Parts: sequence; structure tokens; C-alpha cells
Amino acid sequence: MSMRALINGVETDCVSVADRGLQYGDGLFETIAVRDGGLCLWRGHFDRLFDGARRFGIPCPSQGMLLDECQRSIDSCSSGVLKIVLTRGSGGRGYRPPADPHPTRIVSLHPWPDYPLDWADRGVAVILCRTLLGENALLAGHKHLNRLEQVLARSEWRDPQIAEGIMQDGRGRVIGGTMSNLFLVSNGRLYTPRLDTCGVSGTARALVLRLAGEHDLEVTQTDVAQADLVAADGLFLTNALIGVWPVRRLAAKPMCLNHLPGKLIAAVRRAALTPED
Repeated sequence: MSMRALINGVETDCVSVADRGLQYGDGLFETIAVRDGGLCLWRGHFDRLFDGARRFGIPCPSQGMLLDECQRSIDSCSSGVLKIVLTRGSGGRGYRPPADPHPTRIVSLHPWPDYPLDWADRGVAVILCRTLLGENALLAGHKHLNRLEQVLARSEWRDPQIAEGIMQDGRGRVIGGTMSNLFLVSNGRLYTPRLDTCGVSGTARALVLRLAGEHDLEVTQTDVAQADLVAADGLFLTNALIGVWPVRRLAAKPMCLNHLPGKLIAAVRRAALTPED
């Protein structure tokens, strides 16, 4: 599959060199799973995009307009990855945003990632990254375009058997993976790192928080240290494309899969990778 893109509703692959998304990372993005010809977790993705745009003062297109462009992009596609980028648009040199911004919206379709199929059941190996996440409560939770920290962290390994790297902030708090959120199982309870100063509030993470109660589980959002990972009975990762990956090895330490909440994980996978009506 070659990449297909709509920029402001027009099929093209060109964007202005003056675009503030290119110049300053001044924008937001969403990565959406396309399965069986439909969009997965569409409402969660749009709500997060809308919330981020409101927070940063970027005019957001209507849900109807954006959904129409997404459906045009995935026409005749059964499986793939749809990426939405929303920038503040073009502006003059300098950080000061224009008083009347004209946003750029980019909708592009990409091939489905070639992750090994058995990672979902057998689990994945992860490492602890040296690259640290900067703290900024104003940016925390939002999926903004400034991803250089994740780029540097992802460059720390080349081994194709390593699926993900776990990142910490400058205070040594574990935040999550380079592209995923993290959950811990300890003494029959679920924990996930607080995302009050950095990290992305993932759509699949939100599914776990919402569905846990239906499986008589409570999720505590709390500070997590590296020692907590090592001591945990089990770990799993989430994002909108993988659904859930159990962790079978953390650096050199084997992790047990027997204590993971299997029914909850199955429910999250179904909900994350089933197109919404």
C-alpha cells in the first residue's frame, strides 16, 4: 500500500514550508486503527484531538468534516493505519502564533505494522530507556507533535525482538512506553502511571480504565518507580494499534503472564480493534 494523503481535503503530499507544525511542532496528531474497512475508537480519538486543540487554541475541524475525509481516505481499504495531523497552519517566522490561524489538517493512510502475531499472546520483551521525558503539566496527556524524546528513546535499540522501551521522567517516575501506556498487576490489583506532568493519555488506556469495573477490577493511577516494575506480578502495554501486549521480559527479568487479567485484556482487544458503528 502506498501512502495516500488528504491535506485540507485535497489529495496531495505537499505542505507549506511555513507550516508551524513543520517549523515548531505546533500541532496534534492521532493514529487510528483501520480494521475490516472501518475506524476503531473513532470517538475517543476525535474527543482527544478536540480537547487538545481547545487546550492549545487551534481551531478544530468539525467531527463531520474530519470523519468524511477519514472515510474517503480508507475507501476500499480493509486494514491499515490512519493518521490525522492538525497544525496551527502557516505563519511568519517566530514563536508567536498568528492571531487568526488557518489550521492545516492532514489525513494519511499507511500500511498495517508488521508486528509478530504471537506477541499478543506470547508477550513481548521490553527494555528500560535512558532517554528521560521532560515534565510539563500544560502538555501532559495530549498527543502533540513534539515527539523528539520518543525518537531518541526509540533509537536506543535495534533488536527486532525488543518490542518497546519504557521511559521515565527526570524524577525517576515510570511514565510508559515510547508508543504505549503501561499497566502493572500487583496482589490482584491494577496500577497505571499518573500522567499529570508528562505522557500521553491513550485511547486504549482509557478503555482499560472504563472496562476494568465490568470485570470487578479497580485501576489506581499512581506514581510508579522502576522497583515497582521489577516487583510487579505482571505487566502489560496498550495502544490503539496493538490493543494489549503482555510483557514477558523486562530487560533481563522474565515476567509471569499468569497473573494478568485475561478477560479484561480480551475485552480491551475486542473494543480497541473493532470498528465503531
